Amino acid sequence: MFYDIIYLLKKQYNAICSICIMDEMKMSKKKTNSKNNSISITKNPKAIDETVLFERACEIIESRKHRAGSFANREVTLMYWEVGQYIGSVLLEGERAEYGKKIVATLSQQLVEKYGKVFELRNLRRMIQFADVFPDIKIVSTLSTQLSWSHFIEILPLKTEKEKLYYANDVVTRNLGVRDLRHQISRKAYERQEIANTQLSEKSTVPFNVFKDPYLLDTLGLKDNFLEADLEKAILTELEKFILEFGHGFTFVERQKRMTMDGDDFTLDLLFFHRVLRRLVAVELKMGRFKPQYMGQMRFYLKWLDRYERQENENAPIGIILCTTASRGQIELLELDKEGIAVAEYWTALPQKNEFERKIKEILYEARERLERRKLFPNGEIHRQIDYFFESKDDEFVEE
Repeated sequence: MFYDIIYLLKKQYNAICSICIMDEMKMSKKKTNSKNNSISITKNPKAIDETVLFERACEIIESRKHRAGSFANREVTLMYWEVGQYIGSVLLEGERAEYGKKIVATLSQQLVEKYGKVFELRNLRRMIQFADVFPDIKIVSTLSTQLSWSHFIEILPLKTEKEKLYYANDVVTRNLGVRDLRHQISRKAYERQEIANTQLSEKSTVPFNVFKDPYLLDTLGLKDNFLEADLEKAILTELEKFILEFGHGFTFVERQKRMTMDGDDFTLDLLFFHRVLRRLVAVELKMGRFKPQYMGQMRFYLKWLDRYERQENENAPIGIILCTTASRGQIELLELDKEGIAVAEYWTALPQKNEFERKIKEILYEARERLERRKLFPNGEIHRQIDYFFESKDDEFVEE
């Protein structure tokens, strides 16, 4: 039966644990002997802290159990890939395609009889699809150290290769469980990042794959008719949830960041630091639609942070303006990304599933259309014909 395989893997798992613990004990003994050569041995047994001894032993066991568990998970996942790859390459190619499809069901019955329900027809087809979607065994071998078979089952139905790799990388980067992965997929994280990316030009100083649009802040529990202060307070109260939505690498630095210039005080709503990009990220919260004068305000914040807060080993600060509604035509016209500024909507209430998917699809379609127009006019010929009457100057901004 299939459970015999699991039993053998568990035995191998336990053996690895035992070996690893023995290795750890040998290393500890060597360290102790080394210390005893230079330090006299205490004769007082009461000097041993039993609590510390127990906690350290637990740390060793848990660490080795996790590694052994990862090894067993990897072997099971690779087994599924090899089974699927074999069936796909030998039985379902060329002239054997139709014949192969007919006997897969029979093969499934035979495997179930010998190894258990895990090889039922539905799962066997998943294994074939798994090998087809991820044909490179090296990639599978790498991913399987951190993605379980359950992770792969969630990823397989996704439409594009980019989408599949995005979520696989998200699991690896943020160590997401299956439930968290399912949550990210249902909330269209990939599509929302693509929407944000389409707003960036080749000359953008805002890095790709950092922001999303829109941000879903329904988990903050905001009621109707909330104020900007309420939104800021809710973000700080539910900071972990906000950062999970915001993305990997963000660390909170400060709220209501005070900036003084020429005797005047200005206040930035939220300041984060991105550990991967090594740069400060200014976040400004706005109620209502995006207004062009917000550009001047954020430019001032970024210049001030660049001059007075940026460290020697850091990159230039970037900023994001979060609005209830993003005026995407105005945002494209102003070319804020060249100034290191991104703009995104935030939704504090999530529509019903069908409506949510429709809205995201519509926004993504419009974003792709704007991107195609930019490709047709790469040098900004259209922009030169438009009056920039509403664009703020360098020294003009509104403090709200």
